[in-house]
Amino acid sequence: MSSILISEFITSQALETLRASHEVIYEPEIYKQRAELISALQHSDALIVRNLTQVNQELLNGAPKLKVVGRLGVGLENIELPACAQRNIKVIPATGANAESVAEYVIGTALALTRGFLPATDQTLGGTWPRPHFSGYHEFTGKTLGVVGFGSIGRVTAQKALGFGLKCLAYDPMLPGKSVDVGGTAVPLLTLDALLASSDAVTLHLPLLPETRGLFSAATLDKMKQGACLINTARGGIVDEKALAERLRSGRLGGAALDVFEKEPATDLSHFAGLGNLIATPHIAGVTSESNDRVSQMIADEVIQFLGNSK
Repeated sequence: MSSILISEFITSQALETLRASHEVIYEPEIYKQRAELISALQHSDALIVRNLTQVNQELLNGAPKLKVVGRLGVGLENIELPACAQRNIKVIPATGANAESVAEYVIGTALALTRGFLPATDQTLGGTWPRPHFSGYHEFTGKTLGVVGFGSIGRVTAQKALGFGLKCLAYDPMLPGKSVDVGGTAVPLLTLDALLASSDAVTLHLPLLPETRGLFSAATLDKMKQGACLINTARGGIVDEKALAERLRSGRLGGAALDVFEKEPATDLSHFAGLGNLIATPHIAGVTSESNDRVSQMIADEVIQFLGNSK
């Protein structure tokens, strides 16, 4: 029987799955106490985390038996992959398990931004009855969605967008060819510049890497269509927040939905103050009751399988 430490929230069913075959220590707040976390890992074969537990060399030095790290999500910025590889520690992300939730967020926010639901709500509640102004907004159907990063989440997002009557374009430097089939529809693969010039809304689904950090700089944002919207559910460091705020304030861009920020928790977003064309949420795009169940169960099953095979 192997020992598994869980340092952040996991669903009760997945927890019971793990406890049925292994010794489990479930301490969902222990990531806040670094010394206690490292001490608890001394005899652990597996560690299951979300995005707040920093799995670095210091932690690995205190975990001599560790064989596998399960990540309850897809981003791996909090895990030092080279250090894990050096120790032959397997890292298992929950690839694809939250794709539905993220895709719903993208479509929902793109629709809200295109139709101006948020500022219309504020003005209506303020007693101004702004019907003439908002009658000039546009239908969502028929617009073009540019998907930057065309992995599992990007493709599910495109599938939902196509079902909504949108046109889809994609950019992904890792993919060969001129198009990708999504549910029987060929989604063109373009250069980033070509995608930005043609898209009414752009959604980001990229990992945060040295090549993608700051990718959406002032210069890149200025390549987007006049009045286009930007949606970022990937990682905050990809977008220059202050440059984006300037373009939202000037009207150069029509709106933005940000679920991720350069620093999280985001406690100072004063550069976005007063913007009615911004949706800001606390990293919840991929987190729903249903996706929590899928993510937790996937990692529980895969960690159990790995431990079984590593004996």
